[in-house]
Amino acid sequence: MDFFTAILPLVFMFAIFYFLLIRPQQKRQKKIQQMHADLKKGDKIITIGGLHGTIDAIDEDRVILLVTDNKKLTFDRNAIREVVNPD
Repeated sequence: MDFFTAILPLVFMFAIFYFLLIRPQQKRQKKIQQMHADLKKGDKIITIGGLHGTIDAIDEDRVILLVTDNKKLTFDRNAIREVVNPD
């Protein structure tokens, strides 16, 4: 009986830690991966560094962005923070 009373607070703390920290982070990561998988030519995006552009070409690992004055920049797909297409 003493063993269970000693281990119960640890189990309770782990459950709180899981539901408040681990699970929400996994959900965010899954959402980001889905957004990266759904990228397509013509999407207006913002990079992690804050650069705004339109996807001109895309392959498995890289994205070519069209920015001001028809300049093209190449980024890793993971550098895309969000898609801002008007709905």
